Amino acid sequence: MASKIACCKNLIQNLNKFTKFCSHASIGLHQQQRNLNLQEYASKKLMSEYGVNVQKFGVADTPSEASDIGKNLMADTATELVVKAQILAGGRGKGVFDNGFKGGVHLTKDANAVEDLATNMLGNKLTTKQTPPGGVLVQKLMVCEALDIERETYLAILMDREAKGPVIVASPEGGMDIEEVAEKSPEKILTEKVDIFTGVTTEQAEKISAFIGLDGDERVQGTEQIKKLYDLFLGVDATQVEINPFGVTDKGEVVCFDAKINFDDNAKFRQQEVFDMDDETETDPRETEAAKHDLQYIALDGNIACMVNGAGLAMATMDIVKLHGGWPANFLDLGGGVTEDMVYHGFNLLAADKNVKAILVNIFGGIVNCATIAKGITNAYRGMNLNLPIVVRLEGTNVDEAKRILSESNMPIETADNLDEAALKAVAAV
Repeated sequence: MASKIACCKNLIQNLNKFTKFCSHASIGLHQQQRNLNLQEYASKKLMSEYGVNVQKFGVADTPSEASDIGKNLMADTATELVVKAQILAGGRGKGVFDNGFKGGVHLTKDANAVEDLATNMLGNKLTTKQTPPGGVLVQKLMVCEALDIERETYLAILMDREAKGPVIVASPEGGMDIEEVAEKSPEKILTEKVDIFTGVTTEQAEKISAFIGLDGDERVQGTEQIKKLYDLFLGVDATQVEINPFGVTDKGEVVCFDAKINFDDNAKFRQQEVFDMDDETETDPRETEAAKHDLQYIALDGNIACMVNGAGLAMATMDIVKLHGGWPANFLDLGGGVTEDMVYHGFNLLAADKNVKAILVNIFGGIVNCATIAKGITNAYRGMNLNLPIVVRLEGTNVDEAKRILSESNMPIETADNLDEAALKAVAAV
């Protein structure tokens, strides 16, 4: 039993690992989602394109649009409507808007009430337990057909390192924290490995449907939906498709009521249409700008900007800055394929932050040519007329040439022989 509990815990924890870029408790760095994170309406649109059963819905930018969608749904088959604020945060139903209006999710049987609900929600900031303290501006609403859920189950498909391929995780206990289920009732979680070449077989899908309590026509529907969800998983290069709840309505229909889909960044070149669905309304503009130049950027609230190559080196750099009494202003990873142009754009991002009082460059050149970094630094300093203190520590490939370039630039750029010295100089500069 103990080994089964441990196995369940590991699989459930993997559901969240795919979207975490890095975290570092000692400096309060929040987890940064590196992968594409779609709004709920976009995920449901993708599911419907793959034949997955979802509620009928529409997306509105204005109260009048929301009203029209509601009236059309009521004229069709809906007897009740759900109006949902579209932000990338949980707990919307219990959230509060900055105008005092309560709840980011509302039910109504009156299509005429939708416009008033939308007026109170659109253009206002919604604060939930998962948003920043100031809340998130609601710019879109999803108006959808309300369905009565008779039974809630859980289903997820994810890539699992230990299984060396996809795994389906299912439970008859849906609509709740799946980690809690794994902790208290591991026997209520089924994990099914999927052969990457064969895919989900009908027998496997039927086994999963039976385990979560579907029978008769419900099991037939569940089996079909599981196979279609796997088609979606493969078709969009997902690392995770999580449906909670995977529900059964009072009319015996199997429907995916909510979805969380994570995508593989490396597949962007063949999933451009999917990535274009990201509205970027909740993304820090600096992160969006950095991504245009293949840079990884995370804003923090300190005053020493850090430019590095590699996530591990970034966290070590921020650690040592903190150790010497400083506070990092950001995490900027140039990556391995850095060019002079990328360095220039990196400096432009860092200098644009009014809180930045000094820039610390820490590069360990393996794949990276230190001379490329040095040229990029001098070009940026010259082209941007920087007046910020800059401390540079370079080590590795072509480091002697890099030091010569910096030395002969006649620019007030501090150099250091090691990271400790560099951090001390950066802290002293502010």
